[in-house]
Amino acid sequence: MARNPPLARVLPFPVVDEAWRLALVPALVGAAALPLLPPVGGALLATALGVLWFHRDPDREPPDADGIVVAPADGTVSVVREEGSRLRVGVFMNVTDVHVNRAPIAGEVREVRHRPGANRPAFSKESDRNEQVAIDFGEYELLIIAGWFARRIHPAVEPGDAVDRGERVGHVSFGSRADVILPPDVDEDDLRVREGDAVRAGETVVAERADDDAERE
Repeated sequence: MARNPPLARVLPFPVVDEAWRLALVPALVGAAALPLLPPVGGALLATALGVLWFHRDPDREPPDADGIVVAPADGTVSVVREEGSRLRVGVFMNVTDVHVNRAPIAGEVREVRHRPGANRPAFSKESDRNEQVAIDFGEYELLIIAGWFARRIHPAVEPGDAVDRGERVGHVSFGSRADVILPPDVDEDDLRVREGDAVRAGETVVAERADDDAERE
């Protein structure tokens, strides 16, 4: 995710590349309208700045301890449940949260799948049927789930890519959820979060695996 467009030098925070494209039209129209219709021009320029702010992409420092699983997204833990022999932990991203997603565990991407679906509010139970992108790492999966307004999921990895824990793997625009289907060796005693907890992508520890050597570095 590049950080060197010309305007990036004056922006006080880094953003994902997609943000520049989304902000371009309201910025250009707003600049043209400002001398003739100042309220309209000002509103459009504020919209462009809001789009950039929404897509901010701050650096994070993942913990370096062995055997830990970090949060895939900023937000609030909205789902902790068993699915067969596995545990699912979901993080709801509010509109004010950073929407860049990060790998909970180091590994190699085996598959990236897109599944069309509904666009229910991402905090609702029905959102499991929403449009989503699944990033399959073999021992675990990261599911990026669209919300009622979010219809643009942007994975940044492809099959065969090796990623470190906490590395960026994609982002989603305008509200959504990121769920982790944890490895089979993670059980409830290993969890370090519960529903309602606030987490930060790449930094908050979601689980500590019993086997310190379980994570593939």
